[in-house]
Amino acid sequence: MMKKSISSIILALVLSLLISIPVNGQDDNELNLRLNRDFGYGGMGNDIQGLFSMEIRNPPADLLRVEFHIDGQLIFEDTEPPFKVQFNTDSYSLGTHELAATGYTSGGQELHSQSYTMDFVSADQGWQAALKMIGPILAIVFGVLVLAFVTPYIFRHKQANLPPGAPRNYGVKGGAICPKCSRPFALRFLSLNMGPLHKLDRCPYCGRWSLLRRRSMDELRAAEAAEIGSAAHFTSQTSAEDKLRKELEDSRYQDS
Repeated sequence: MMKKSISSIILALVLSLLISIPVNGQDDNELNLRLNRDFGYGGMGNDIQGLFSMEIRNPPADLLRVEFHIDGQLIFEDTEPPFKVQFNTDSYSLGTHELAATGYTSGGQELHSQSYTMDFVSADQGWQAALKMIGPILAIVFGVLVLAFVTPYIFRHKQANLPPGAPRNYGVKGGAICPKCSRPFALRFLSLNMGPLHKLDRCPYCGRWSLLRRRSMDELRAAEAAEIGSAAHFTSQTSAEDKLRKELEDSRYQDS
């Protein structure tokens, strides 16, 4: 019984300590100030440049007005939600600046926000830093696009040599049927997604780009079988044309 009583007391003390700690780590007498980038540069550090805004998040219900400050100087007073002010870093000197806000409640209480210490940089510095950040991303995107357009030329010869009607492996991404030459082929891993159902890919047989959708295996096998009939028709048509051309050539010599 004594052990249970001691355990209950310890549990009550622990719970009281947990309840006394604010969930969001913010004091009840502190405003939650948020710095937003509206248009411009905001790097991984404290460097910012361009159009930004300060905003009070989740304000108390009895908050009447908020004063926004930069370096302790009042830049704007807002008397109705959303309590927010927009500013341009180019309107201030380059270097370190402190951003903060002070609010006043209907009960006469004065609330202070956390402060942000930011470095206002020039437009040139901002764009140079932004290019350093997005440069590798652009290089990767460009590389993927190059592979998407170059790969078909590399593997086209191998696939194009498949005889009509030959069964083929369509891989993980499945296969499509070219709307130009009606031949089935495997969709490449780097084919471009054009919506949930379509992909942009290049036919390895006729070499033309088309908007394609993935076909079922039954449709692909039927297209493989149809290749044989198309090839036979093309061969017979070619043979008939060659025969007619030969007869014309022979008649020309007979007339002479």
